[in-house]
Amino acid sequence: MPNLRLAFRTLRRTPFVTAVAVLSLALGIGANAAIFSLVRELLLAPLPVPHPEQLVIFGGNTPTPGSHQTTLAGGDSKWIFSYAMFRDLEAQPGPFSGVAGHQDFNANLAARGNVVNARAEFVSGSYFGVLGVKPAIGRLLGRDDDRVIGANAVAVLSHDYWQSQLGGDPSVVGTTMTVNGQSMRIIGVTEAGFQGTTLGNRPALFVPITMRGVLDAGYTGYEQRRQYWIYVFARLRPGVTLEQAAARENVVYHRIINQVEAPLQRGVSEATLARFKAKSLDLFDGRRGSSDLHDETRTPLVLLFGITMLVLAIACANIANLLLARSANRATEMSVRLSLGASRTHLLAQLLAESVLLASLGGLTGLGVAWATLHGIVALLPQEVSSTLAFAVDPSAIGFAAALSMTTGLLFGLFPALHGTRSELVTALRSGSNKTTAARGAARFRTSLGTAQFALSMALLVSAGLFIRSLDNVGRVRLGIDVDELVTFRLAPVLNGYSGAESQALFARVAREVGAIPGVRGVTAARVPLIGGNNWDNDMNVQGFPHGPDTDTDAYFNAVGPDFFRATGQPLVAGRELTASDALGAPRVAVVNEAFVKKFRLGDGAVGRMVGEGDSLTHVIVGVVKNAKYSGVKQEDRPVYFLPYAQDTTVGSLSFYVRSTVPARTLLPEIRGTLARIDRTLPVTSLKTMPQQIRENVYLDRLITTLSAGFAALATLLAAVGLYGVLAYSVAQRTREIGVRMALGASARSIVAMVLRSVGTMAVVGAAVGIAAAYGIGRGAESLLFGVRGSDPLVVIAAVVALSLVSLAASSIPAWRAARVDPTRALRYE
Repeated sequence: MPNLRLAFRTLRRTPFVTAVAVLSLALGIGANAAIFSLVRELLLAPLPVPHPEQLVIFGGNTPTPGSHQTTLAGGDSKWIFSYAMFRDLEAQPGPFSGVAGHQDFNANLAARGNVVNARAEFVSGSYFGVLGVKPAIGRLLGRDDDRVIGANAVAVLSHDYWQSQLGGDPSVVGTTMTVNGQSMRIIGVTEAGFQGTTLGNRPALFVPITMRGVLDAGYTGYEQRRQYWIYVFARLRPGVTLEQAAARENVVYHRIINQVEAPLQRGVSEATLARFKAKSLDLFDGRRGSSDLHDETRTPLVLLFGITMLVLAIACANIANLLLARSANRATEMSVRLSLGASRTHLLAQLLAESVLLASLGGLTGLGVAWATLHGIVALLPQEVSSTLAFAVDPSAIGFAAALSMTTGLLFGLFPALHGTRSELVTALRSGSNKTTAARGAARFRTSLGTAQFALSMALLVSAGLFIRSLDNVGRVRLGIDVDELVTFRLAPVLNGYSGAESQALFARVAREVGAIPGVRGVTAARVPLIGGNNWDNDMNVQGFPHGPDTDTDAYFNAVGPDFFRATGQPLVAGRELTASDALGAPRVAVVNEAFVKKFRLGDGAVGRMVGEGDSLTHVIVGVVKNAKYSGVKQEDRPVYFLPYAQDTTVGSLSFYVRSTVPARTLLPEIRGTLARIDRTLPVTSLKTMPQQIRENVYLDRLITTLSAGFAALATLLAAVGLYGVLAYSVAQRTREIGVRMALGASARSIVAMVLRSVGTMAVVGAAVGIAAAYGIGRGAESLLFGVRGSDPLVVIAAVVALSLVSLAASSIPAWRAARVDPTRALRYE
């Protein structure tokens, strides 16, 4: 305690220096705490269930000839299984205490007058039991709830939905709610904190997996072993390892594959069939659940975490230089205390207490920086993403900040403390001089820290430059559609119980009434949202193109409304547009894009050819349209075929596109009001301008670029402050030498050149090391870059120029002061 009180008094005597030090550390520690919060949320946090380390995820289920439905739980077909295969594995648990399946879906929920569109989850009756989740009230789904397909219209609410939409009323158990137009009885509520097993997806409710045929209109694929859609996980029995479980489970899996499923494969080559028979079931660590976000965010988060660590290193170098300068100024004090009998250990403890106190103050202030950084990150994310993740400075982040503060306090304070308490200070005191041989060592240390700051700043500037160029390239991508003054929104009447005919009538009314809003000059719609991250592909049969086993006949699909290409700004190359006359009962027609024509070798004769899905030839091509981005801005142009949605009675949801002659944002309230008059119980989702949709499609690029550029700018500022401090202190220490030089005839210009020469040496060495480090960072980040290599020379040159200008600005004041030294006064300086 005495050391801490003395440390407080010492720091209080130099408030400006203390404030600069605390702020520098706060920025470094706060940035690290914020990114650590993201790393923990997205990469480290286990599911809030008992013994999550016992959970395993099933995968490796490829090849899978047939149809696939993947979601955020895993975008690759290796993660999904047919319903029949899932039941086979569940019935023979072997090394597992239980096997469970799930699949999320979109739902319109209506309960006690509250109507919302939300994510929901189809789950097996074993789902909650395998996880070990308990109910907050009522009961959860059990095995008796999913034994018979379509027989149990029951639902379990998530704790969040129960609290936010139903006020946490316990009397809801036993009542009914409407889910996708179907009445469901509420049987319970999950415990607080449980958000399902897929990061980024927070289900509002859970229903038996056997109810999909009721809630997902038209689904009849329970017995189809070539329809893959269920994600499977299990809990290991005590004492069973992952490797042992995989070996035992594959015995069952191989038997089912070879005896049951292999004979069902039709239209595949011998090579594909052989691979199908030989495939194995893989087991993966399931403690964090299953989500594509784990893989998508790992590289950028690790990169950002490394960047913030470099920022903190620069801040620590500044503080070390500051403390080293203070130790030199306190040399007389330390000498006196040593000569009066104080032990070096006691003085070391005192100086380290000061550095740790500085770091602690920086850590406390850094929590505010972390909070502000996280809120800035949330502002860069789409609402669909930010609403499903918990961005908060939680206890683990506070603990991380505390540990980081203590570690940095000890690290950056150790050398100055050792230097400031060296035994030769007593000799220096007796000789009447503060100049000791260790001063040269301290000077070299300060120069080394300055050089290191140059290197780290250079690495960060080059990294930021790469991402800035990458984002600029993303912004220059030719989308193929005119997004200016275009508004989009999505309606799913099928989720409110509308029939196919009723949905078609509603779509026509929406187009008519929204089109009557002043300022609207065109309304159209599409089944697959434009550049919305959704993909829908099918195997195609194209007249005149070979159609056989293992032939790549895959193409992407969309069903669109009349005048779709004119309204969205996609020019025709040949033929005609889809029109209102292409309705139910009319000849079935299609429009294809240039990539489709190229893939299927249609040449100039595409119009008039027949196409169809699978083995059929059902539609005649009536037009060819230029390529446009399908689901992602950075995606290569894909072969796409467009059908009129009016010719398909199963269409139950559409994204609408409204072309306006007024600023698009001003139409949003008008559109919402019009839709409410049409059907107040029908949720409207994704109401936004298309430029906003484009920004959200590349949100990860924008996030990484903004953060890396911000951290690089911060690092450069800290490095400039550090450089200024090193030079100012060096000039002060060399005042007598400078006076002697000027007395002997040295000009002011030569003195400035002497100071700048020392800066140049640090800059050249630091830049060389920094460029080498940046090359390594760039190579590691190439998967995140678009249209730019990790060793782009223009970025390196720009970073060198920027850092040169910053270093010149930081060194100009100390150099100017050195040139103005009065030789007469300097010769009396000691």
